[in-house]
Amino acid sequence: MTTGQGMKQRDPARWHTIYSIISTVVEEMAIAALIIWVLPLFGINLPLWALAAVLVAFAIFSYIMYRIGHPTITFRKVSAPESIIGSAGVVETALDPGGMVKVRGELWKARSAGGPIDKGEDVTISSVEGLTLVVDRKKEGIR
Repeated sequence: MTTGQGMKQRDPARWHTIYSIISTVVEEMAIAALIIWVLPLFGINLPLWALAAVLVAFAIFSYIMYRIGHPTITFRKVSAPESIIGSAGVVETALDPGGMVKVRGELWKARSAGGPIDKGEDVTISSVEGLTLVVDRKKEGIR
């Protein structure tokens, strides 16, 4: 991916993955060093299986934190509410005329431009009034 001036732009998702792997390896090495060299100085000797259990538990914790955090890196940034016009959404609470709509994974206050719209129906955002979306029923055949 390049910018208009020919400079390469970093892919945040890729760098997040690389950083996560490197930081996990470094943290695992620090934990192992602590258990192998520092704890015995205080008379605490842990067996090898305890070291392995601690490292596996930390690796599982790191993986879970990576899976939780990684989707936030891949979300597209929205610079203004108007950029959502034309997007598809799903009605979360019935619009009669007002209710809630889920668009791009976010809940928005919305009102129907036409008649009532039931929960679960697909809608298209036609305009934005403040932070309230104005929606229309999605027409058949339009994706």
